[in-house]
Amino acid sequence: MAPAGDDRSAIVRFLGGDGLDAAGRSFADVVAMDDHAIERHHDFIQWLFPLDEPSQAVPSSPVLTPADIALLRASAMAQRRLGEASARMLRFYRMTARWRQSFDHNHLRITRIIKSLRLLAGDAAAEAFKAAILDEASGTAISVTALRFWEEA
Repeated sequence: MAPAGDDRSAIVRFLGGDGLDAAGRSFADVVAMDDHAIERHHDFIQWLFPLDEPSQAVPSSPVLTPADIALLRASAMAQRRLGEASARMLRFYRMTARWRQSFDHNHLRITRIIKSLRLLAGDAAAEAFKAAILDEASGTAISVTALRFWEEA
């Protein structure tokens, strides 16, 4: 719960301060999840990598407002956390193989991550994550449709 007088949104508190996600997890709790938990849980990615559009997978997820975007772009803590979250997800994709198939729910997560990084951390962060993912996906059965979504994100 936010302290009295804290009018920041839940997503700004989560990424830029000490807020909790809808499941009551802190940022540290989420990035500390093991690979099995990351694969099994589907309600955290929208908190690590929010967008300015509703999630089709988890409709109750936060949706960024223009004010949220400005605050998160200006927050050193949020930028640091976006970097930590990106590194954690990249480590997950490097260490697991299930997503390297024609279709997998992780393909949608990857698109979200690239879009969110572009929106909140800038083109360089988005392009670096995308390049690393494309390198990991090279020579796999991932569909051209998923690859196109990542290229366009």
